[in-house]
Amino acid sequence: MSATLPELRSPLILDGGLATELEARGYDLNHPLWSAKLLIEAPDAIRDVHLAYLRAGAGCIISASYQASVDGFISLGLSEEEALSLLDLSIKLGREAINQYRHEASPLVHPLLAASVGPYGACLADGSEYHGNYDLDQAGLYRFHRQRLLRLAAGGADLLACETIPCIDEALALGQLVAETETPAWISFSCRDGELLSSGESIEKAARALAGHSSLLALGVNCTAPGHITSLIDRLRHCWSGRIVVYPNSGERYCADTGNWEGTRSPLEFADAAGTWLQRGADIVGGCCRTGPGHVAALRRALELPGRA
Repeated sequence: MSATLPELRSPLILDGGLATELEARGYDLNHPLWSAKLLIEAPDAIRDVHLAYLRAGAGCIISASYQASVDGFISLGLSEEEALSLLDLSIKLGREAINQYRHEASPLVHPLLAASVGPYGACLADGSEYHGNYDLDQAGLYRFHRQRLLRLAAGGADLLACETIPCIDEALALGQLVAETETPAWISFSCRDGELLSSGESIEKAARALAGHSSLLALGVNCTAPGHITSLIDRLRHCWSGRIVVYPNSGERYCADTGNWEGTRSPLEFADAAGTWLQRGADIVGGCCRTGPGHVAALRRALELPGRA
């Protein structure tokens, strides 16, 4: 099924961090392809994590294609067709998890599958998705994303999740590509604070730049500290009339000196904050880095939603 605007129920609960849960299960993702490397090495693990999020209460899961790129797979010695087949596999694994969950729960529930389209910087694996200072202009970003996005759009996902986008140029390139497909999509930005994208551009400027893209299902924020989300929602609401999607990080901070995560936030605290985001105007909520099935389950319980899709 395709998630058109009338069919998408609000609020919609997303999953949490795919890589976070894979690492919690003992998988080493220290690799340029990050979680996408398990499309080659352990595809069953990806399916199992998708299923765990569905069982926790997610109404939408996001595929393991965030850091997957044709060039990245080719650099490992795969052919172009093999690389494209792995993009297809990321969708197939998500669909298999959904089918298994519907068999367990009820055929009347219809969780959605979003194909992850990560930023150019993620495929560089150099951290540039957190500042957006790219060596490509908008036309170059369009060319970079085109093959992967069109392949994912044709692969059977319900929607596209263009996520952790650090700058307006990349968002515009993705918006142009989304308009060439029949698959609805959201674009979510990474932000440095409660006002600015990772690039330093304002969230309002980004929303206004995308206002004419009727093919966008939602606009929002992910991979950002949860303390910034309320302000970002308020700013979006002033200049964006469509749905808003937010799925921040847990709120923990990585300390390079100790190699540990600090400032642990419980799933209940995260769910509490998500209730505020919904009150302020978010329609789609979930978690990103350092969130897991426990966060999704707490969010589902806090919202007291009777159904799971």
